[in-house]
Amino acid sequence: MGMAATSPPTPEIADGYLAGHLLIAMPGMQDPRFDHSVVCLCAHSAEGAMGLMVNRPLAGMMFDDLLRQLKVEPLPPARRIRMVSGGPVEAGRGFVLHTDDWTTEGSLTFTPGLTLTASTDILTAIAEGGGPRDGVLALGYAGWGPGQLEDEIQRNAWLNVPADGALVFREDLSRSWDAALAKLRVDPALLSGTAGRA
Repeated sequence: MGMAATSPPTPEIADGYLAGHLLIAMPGMQDPRFDHSVVCLCAHSAEGAMGLMVNRPLAGMMFDDLLRQLKVEPLPPARRIRMVSGGPVEAGRGFVLHTDDWTTEGSLTFTPGLTLTASTDILTAIAEGGGPRDGVLALGYAGWGPGQLEDEIQRNAWLNVPADGALVFREDLSRSWDAALAKLRVDPALLSGTAGRA
């Protein structure tokens, strides 16, 4: 199966919005909650932005524990997915970021290849051995109000690169930040935490 060398920009990107991109925290990130983070931006408009950190392992809870809490069968599951801390907002709320080969009512495909689902239907499908090819379950999310993300990008807090499954579903989370920068052909050692002034 071949892939096109380039794809046309989505309307969101053409309008200056970055849904479907990864945000890569710059070394000078002021907010320690996002230090060395990689955030998959799932929604971005004039009303604000929402994304999921994909490189913060979730401490203290396993996939089976979550299924047990939500009374999702079968236990033990036929299949498991990785769990991450998606961000500081609504840390008890779960989202599955996954490939677009599986959807249910309420799923949002926000860029070709990537879908967001917040219902337990997907957890049941995964536990039964089905569901999407790749996925990660995030508890919590990162949110920005109107113009807030644009301001942070202007202040040199984030770099961005189009999202792809190789980065989003990466198994070695400790190398995700470096891998995202490598996609931009940026050497982390050369980055400064301050914006240049002409």
